[in-house]
Amino acid sequence: MKKRKPAKTLNLILTGVGGQGNVMASRVLAGMLVDAGYVVTIGETFGMSQRGGSVMSHLRVSPDEVKSPQIPAWGADVIVALEPLEALRVLGVYGNPDVCVLSNTRPVYPIGVITGELGYPSREIIMEKFSLLAASAWMIDATDAGVRLGNPVLSNIVMIGALAETGLLPFNRGMFAKEIKKTLPPDKLSLNMKAFDEGRAMIRQESVALKNL
Repeated sequence: MKKRKPAKTLNLILTGVGGQGNVMASRVLAGMLVDAGYVVTIGETFGMSQRGGSVMSHLRVSPDEVKSPQIPAWGADVIVALEPLEALRVLGVYGNPDVCVLSNTRPVYPIGVITGELGYPSREIIMEKFSLLAASAWMIDATDAGVRLGNPVLSNIVMIGALAETGLLPFNRGMFAKEIKKTLPPDKLSLNMKAFDEGRAMIRQESVALKNL
């Protein structure tokens, strides 16, 4: 799929809950884009990240200048969510009619939901909200793909691969391979490449996708 090369600053929010590898994913994305010649500013906010709290990374990808690390309200171009309810939370603050959303379908239930004190929206409701609030949206079960590969945390790499296939950001498989070689031991590289490729395949199959709504 053809990659979009931003002529202006592109604002991406990567969101999830603690333990899903949100921060690692944001570092990998930033590293690839810096190597490609962009100026990338990262801003991060953490809830109870060690135990399922909200985690959010702002990536501001500019062709030529450093930006404030905080994306302004209603200012996201792309939202990547490792947890679907977190996608809705971010859309409520940073969404706009042109935003594109890529979300994992697998929920991580907060304590209030587990104890029965709170409800959690169904997949159908979440998809309906995406159709109302986003210009384009994709939903894939990245957690299931990670489990099949032996580790559910690999869902973050599956999501990076899926993001590459959407063409929303200017990076590809070769750039990803180069980036992870900087931080991962050799025995981990093959598995992470498989996770990346799984994400790409899931977008190509469009097994659960809402596009150009």
